[in-house]
Amino acid sequence: MDKEIDARGLACPQPVVMAKKALDEMEEGSVTAIVDSDTAVENLTRLAESMGTEPEIKREGNTAYITIHKAKAQTEPEEASCTFSWPEEKNLVIMVSTDLFGKGDEELGRLLMKNYIYTLTQTDEKPETLIFINRGVFLTTEGSASIDDLKKLEESGIEILSCGTCLDFYGVKDKLKVGSVSNMYTIVEKMNGATNTITI
Repeated sequence: MDKEIDARGLACPQPVVMAKKALDEMEEGSVTAIVDSDTAVENLTRLAESMGTEPEIKREGNTAYITIHKAKAQTEPEEASCTFSWPEEKNLVIMVSTDLFGKGDEELGRLLMKNYIYTLTQTDEKPETLIFINRGVFLTTEGSASIDDLKKLEESGIEILSCGTCLDFYGVKDKLKVGSVSNMYTIVEKMNGATNTITI
């Protein structure tokens, strides 16, 4: 079964998220994404390559049609294949220490952080806990552009903790909009009990 998605005018990471969702919903077939930016073409190409396939790219003016083919999964892996699987009791903790993603332009950093949190809502592999410390607490408090996405993550079962000392320092404890107030003892427990911890 083939599908077509129109992702023109949509910013990263939405074209990739839409294409991946369409591919995940089919056992085999093709998804053609219609986009109008070189960034979207590059990101969709990387998505196809991560699946072990080359996309078909057709351009008409400023519009590009990227077709990604998905083959039916083999019932038995080849003998030479090398597979990786997470431990059964995987426990990933992500610590967010800033309201910016990466270093450089602040406006770009805020946009990238918003996109990062949104993309977390669309991925299959999600963290067990999100911990917000220092300026990261501005993402869980009033005025944050990520509140709705963080609420979706919380509703899906992800624990969201904000450092109480940090909330007090910045005077925003009464403006917390998602998750709960935590303390350093709990934060240390969560980090020590994690299979993997990522800090951004």
